[in-house]
Amino acid sequence: MTTTWKTRVAPALKAFFDKDGKKAAAAEFSKSFNKEEIGKEIDAKKDELAPKVLEVYEAAPAEIKHLITTSKSTKIAKKYSTVVPKFLEDLAKIEFPGAQAVSEAVTKSGTTLVSGPVLFLFNKVATFVPKEEPKVEEKTEASREVTATAEAEKKEETSEKVEEVKKEEEVKTETETETSAPAAPEAPKEEPAAELPKQ
Repeated sequence: MTTTWKTRVAPALKAFFDKDGKKAAAAEFSKSFNKEEIGKEIDAKKDELAPKVLEVYEAAPAEIKHLITTSKSTKIAKKYSTVVPKFLEDLAKIEFPGAQAVSEAVTKSGTTLVSGPVLFLFNKVATFVPKEEPKVEEKTEASREVTATAEAEKKEETSEKVEEVKKEEEVKTETETETSAPAAPEAPKEEPAAELPKQ
């Protein structure tokens, strides 16, 4: 039963779902793509490649820059299927190790099916791209905003404290007025009239 599955059923299913052979070609290429060897070759040529890679990167569209610097995906979406091959061709022109082979595989099988090798090359390209640090002007502007916000908060706190103190003083004054106010004079007591002596 298992031999029948492996020899007849599984290949028939693969052939049915992969009529044009793109998936099989992509899988074969991905297996044969030697990342370790290409990585060593890139490291060996780093000084020579750096200015060329930067030039190609700067000329690349925003989608490619996003994939190289910020994307952490494991597959490349179909929306990138037009920009990726062009960028790979540009890398192949400057003889970036592995770019020619990956470019040919993408042409045969499509970008999505060869995502692993493409993203490997993009990660290597990212090592040549300088990390952007926030500009000094932006930092000072941000620190100004923080300082202004802090000052505004201090002013609010101070005005709130002043209001509290005023209220406390008003309450004290009212209570002092109530306790120290002179008592209303009592009405004089009527003394009993002295009895007149009888004559």
